[in-house]
Amino acid sequence: MAEDKPTAAFVLSLIAGIFILLNGLVVAWLGSLFAILGMEEIGIALIAVGMVFGVVVLLGAIMLYAQPKQHVVWGVIVLVLSLGSIIIGGGFFIGLILGLVGGILGIIWKPTAAGAMRICPRCGRQVALEYNVCPHCGNVFPGAPTPPMAPPVQ
Repeated sequence: MAEDKPTAAFVLSLIAGIFILLNGLVVAWLGSLFAILGMEEIGIALIAVGMVFGVVVLLGAIMLYAQPKQHVVWGVIVLVLSLGSIIIGGGFFIGLILGLVGGILGIIWKPTAAGAMRICPRCGRQVALEYNVCPHCGNVFPGAPTPPMAPPVQ
């Protein structure tokens, strides 16, 4: 059975990372102009900040999908760096918004109950644990509580 993953958080964070990285490239280009004009420190700082934020948000998005058990850590990283990207333009502002939403979704994500399944011994299909009777073939699972008997109709 496939592992449950925070897909919405991954997609939004990935798009945010792309926007922040593109914004970082624009800022890096501006930083190179500062370096040419003799303000090397400002230029190098802009290049570093712009590129690092975009790359780390992309990495956080990928890790949200690859390591869903650590969703809180990667969600916080995406959230914090998306907020921090505001100093370089926030990924043209759309990256900031998508990163905030993606990070929050990554933090609050919970695996669905669909992961708790059993195999019906009669038909071999997967059945959710909350079912006491297989919906496919009617097999009653061992240890399942029996429904109360209805009183006789008079």
